[in-house]
Amino acid sequence: MRQIGRWLLLLAVAALALQLFFVGRIALMAVMAPQSTAFQRSEAWRLATSGGSFHWRQQWVDADRISDQLKRAVIASEDSGFPDHDGVDWQALEKAWEKNEKAAERATARPNAKPAKIVGGSTITQQLAKNLFLSGERTLLRKGQEFVLTLVLEALLDKRRILEIYLNSVEWGEGVFGAEAAARHYFKKSAAQLNAYEAARLAVMLPRPRHYEKLPNSGYLASRARTIVARMGDVQLP
Repeated sequence: MRQIGRWLLLLAVAALALQLFFVGRIALMAVMAPQSTAFQRSEAWRLATSGGSFHWRQQWVDADRISDQLKRAVIASEDSGFPDHDGVDWQALEKAWEKNEKAAERATARPNAKPAKIVGGSTITQQLAKNLFLSGERTLLRKGQEFVLTLVLEALLDKRRILEIYLNSVEWGEGVFGAEAAARHYFKKSAAQLNAYEAARLAVMLPRPRHYEKLPNSGYLASRARTIVARMGDVQLP
């Protein structure tokens, strides 16, 4: 029994040390750009071991060198409540849960149908927490850690910095990371020069960037981008 207690104590100490490590890393991000994210490292490994050509495009640019159009487009598309929430949009999570429950019920009623598509309700801060530190596994433990990291990000960084790091690190295609690389890859211009429609197209790509990279003439992409352009005027930047 005493040995079990020691193991539990060691696990608790290790868990605390891990959280302190995360807190330290996030605190540094207030003044230093992260060198890479967990997701980027996993993608770099995948590309390096896939046997094909390895092209990596990423260039950090400060927030004032990213078009306000892109900032508005990403908020309008990914997280309309970003300027106001505390990192978690509970209403969006509830709606996503309800949609997933209904989709699962339909899939159960039709066994031969395609698997139910899982709808996410993650905010920009939650997405950043996952990309910076975590794997893509869908487990309760990973989700719990994501919530903790989200709260730490919101506590130690302001919204402008969170958005700046997100826009510089998010994936926009195969080996394409960050707004500057995406703008040059798709539109042959800098992130500062993006117009409203170009920004909206990039924002719409975010849930499935590698998919839409292969479908530049997608009707859905164009239609959804026009919808986002119409919403951008209502977005208040942090």
